[in-house]
Amino acid sequence: MRNQLIYDVPTRVFHWLFAGLFVVAFLIAKNVDDESVVYSYHMLAGLLLGFIVLLRLIWGFVGTRHSRFASFALHPRDLMAYFTGILSGDKRKWAGHNPASSWAALVMFGLALGLGLTGYLMSTGQEETFEDIHELLANGFLVVVLMHIAGVVLHAVRHRDGIAMAMLDGAKSGVAQAETISSARPAVALLFVGLVAAFAVQLSNRFDRQNQTLHLFGTTLQLGESEGDDETEHDNAGEDHDNDEDDEDDND
Repeated sequence: MRNQLIYDVPTRVFHWLFAGLFVVAFLIAKNVDDESVVYSYHMLAGLLLGFIVLLRLIWGFVGTRHSRFASFALHPRDLMAYFTGILSGDKRKWAGHNPASSWAALVMFGLALGLGLTGYLMSTGQEETFEDIHELLANGFLVVVLMHIAGVVLHAVRHRDGIAMAMLDGAKSGVAQAETISSARPAVALLFVGLVAAFAVQLSNRFDRQNQTLHLFGTTLQLGESEGDDETEHDNAGEDHDNDEDDEDDND
C-alpha cells in the first residue's frame, strides 16, 4: 500500500508551480514575437520562477527530511550505482530523491536562477550581451526536463514504487517507516502560496502594459517594445520623409 508519507505539501506545490511556470515562459518565448505584449508575460513568468526557486532553496535547509538538500544523493558513486542498477534490475529503494533526480533538481534550480538573472539583465538594456546565454540556458533547461521525465518513467517501470504519483499525494510504497515524515506541513504550504501570490500581484501592479515596462527594485525594466516606441519610430520615419521632400524642393 502507498501509505508512507515522504514529500511534504510545500515541496509538491513548488514542484508543480516550477513546472508550470517554465512551460508557460518557454512556450511564449518560442511562439510569440518579442514585439507582442504577450511576450512580456514570458519575462514576468521567469521572474516568478526565480522567486519560487529562492523560496525552495530556503526550504531545502529548513524543511522536512526529504525536502532538505542534505538528503539528496549527490555522491558520484551513488549516481553510477543507480544507473548500473537500472540496467541490471537492482531493486534498491530510495525513500526521497534518487541520485538522478537529486542532480536533476539542483541543475534545474541553477538553470532557473541563471535564466532569471540573465533575463533581468537583458531587460535593463543589455540584451545583446546576455541574449545568447539566456537562450542557451533555456534550451539546456528543456533538455534536463525531458531527461528527468524519461528518468521518472524508467524508474517507475523498474521499481514500481509509486514515484510517478509521489509529487501528487506525497507517498511512496515499500519505504521503511523510519524514512517517513510525520507531517505534510500544510500551513507552510499555505504561507508559500501566499508569498508567491503576493509577489505575482506586485509584478502585476508594477507592470505597465502599454509601455511594456516593469518597475522593480527601483529599476525600470523594459520587457518588450511599447506601442509608444512604434509610434515614435513611425513619426520619425514620417519626419525623415518630409525632410527629404523639403530637400528636393530646395534643390529644385
